[in-house]
Amino acid sequence: MDWLRQAARGLSPAYFALVMATGIVSVDAQLFDMPRVAAALFRLNIAAYLVIWALTALRAVWFPREVDHRSGPAFFTSVAASGVLGSQFVVLADDYGIAKLLWILAVMLWVGLTYTMFTAFTIKDRKPTLDEGISGAWLLAVVATQSIAVLSAYLAAHWERPYRLELNFLALSMWLWGGMLYVWMISLIFYRYTFLKLAPGDLSPPYWINMGAMAISTLAGSLLIVNAPDAPFLTSLAPFIKGFTVFYWATGTWWIPMLVALLVWRHVYAGFPLQYDPLYWGAVFPLGMYAACTFAMAHALDLEFLYPVLPYLGYVAFAAWAIVFAGFVRALLRALYVPVKDRG
Repeated sequence: MDWLRQAARGLSPAYFALVMATGIVSVDAQLFDMPRVAAALFRLNIAAYLVIWALTALRAVWFPREVDHRSGPAFFTSVAASGVLGSQFVVLADDYGIAKLLWILAVMLWVGLTYTMFTAFTIKDRKPTLDEGISGAWLLAVVATQSIAVLSAYLAAHWERPYRLELNFLALSMWLWGGMLYVWMISLIFYRYTFLKLAPGDLSPPYWINMGAMAISTLAGSLLIVNAPDAPFLTSLAPFIKGFTVFYWATGTWWIPMLVALLVWRHVYAGFPLQYDPLYWGAVFPLGMYAACTFAMAHALDLEFLYPVLPYLGYVAFAAWAIVFAGFVRALLRALYVPVKDRG
């Protein structure tokens, strides 16, 4: 029982990003005609999702703690993980029943976290300075919002009438709100980048969510374009949706060289140690999502010139997932070995 308490106590809320990353890489494998890899990652993701929820529940009971400006946004990974896993059930298993249950859970979590957390942060007496409180992890709220838009769009194509229109409208509304939320937050993050001192330790992997939030927004927009024949209001908004989908993709693409340059600065120039951290799943997810969203956008808008680069985007995502997963396994084995050694 002691090892279980230790596992629950040491669980980071960011571990739901493991489910997000594994889920989107699994979807990538399906899109790029690797069904066996996709199925294996799907099964692994279901197990990971259940284990993380079990440990999260135990941690809430045994070790409740105050949620602050730094740790709070990480809890939005539970929403995004539920949405991504639900999308897997649609894309890989055609299981719309479980996907609907995960959609309901994601919506409930989104409502609860959004309004309790942002209200608590607003009325809090003592607040951190901007450089202490803001990070790329805040954009997980955007990712959570867009994950509901994506799953809603996937389900809308298979939802019984007359609810198909309502679900597409919800997907559109969440897509728009996620975009507005990104504008608010990235303005603060960009200000933090350029006008306040940034140490290597401050540049944690969740800064890749700068790109990932735009990538999942692109995926949601692409699905709305595909769903337009089922919803007249989407058809009337088609030019707007297409324009903003490309806008989101272009913004996400702009971030990639910038983030790579900052990664090199952090680990090569500044010598920050490169070792496993659960936060690195927050860097794998954007890479997998960028591959998926580029695939979806290229097909939705018939951008054939993008087709040749799509497999390479998938390879990058698979490689990143494999490297971080190897680090996770190594850290897990070390955590299991040390207590046994100490008891001996």
